[in-house]
Amino acid sequence: MIKIVIFDFDGTLADTFDLIFAITNHLSVEFGYKQAKKEEIPEIEKLSPLQVINQSGISIFKVPFLLRRIRAEFQKEIKNVSLFSGIQEILLELKQQGYQLGIITSNSQKNVEFVLQKYDLLIFDFIISASTLFGKDKVIKKYLKVENIQPEEIVYIGDEVRDISASKKAKVKVIAVTWGFNSREVLSDYQPDALVDRPQELMEVINNF
Repeated sequence: MIKIVIFDFDGTLADTFDLIFAITNHLSVEFGYKQAKKEEIPEIEKLSPLQVINQSGISIFKVPFLLRRIRAEFQKEIKNVSLFSGIQEILLELKQQGYQLGIITSNSQKNVEFVLQKYDLLIFDFIISASTLFGKDKVIKKYLKVENIQPEEIVYIGDEVRDISASKKAKVKVIAVTWGFNSREVLSDYQPDALVDRPQELMEVINNF
């Protein structure tokens, strides 16, 4: 039985794709990778993070430094960040039904809390900022161990194939949402436990696990 619902932030709760796209293009010269063009977005949405990195030409060793800069630049524009339509209502409904809510994200806790406060949604039981791009499974496993929680009590909700992969490694259920970074086609290929197209579908899926 699911007791805890954990969300990714960027692309799942918050509509940040255009902002992050602009920031990463702005930092391309400094970090030595090629800019992406808007017409390339449909193809980019089919790629995993590692494939995006390989295609951009950036050194894998520069990625942690790039992520830190993206978070810093993100903070400068954070007043313009919005939640996806329908997210506020579903979060409040989940809380009302007694689910514990959490966030595990590669964004900073400060950024996440700023956006949530704007929507009067400081209702989460925990927010974990994980700076690593590929280690969410380790973060989930650590949370399970520290809090003495069984994997079957958790569902993770994210918009990228790495969210699916991390959840599977941690042996927790995963719901993939199609309104974020990766396309429905590529998310389906990674076989999440559920695939949803609208926030309003989340409640029924979670209650039926």
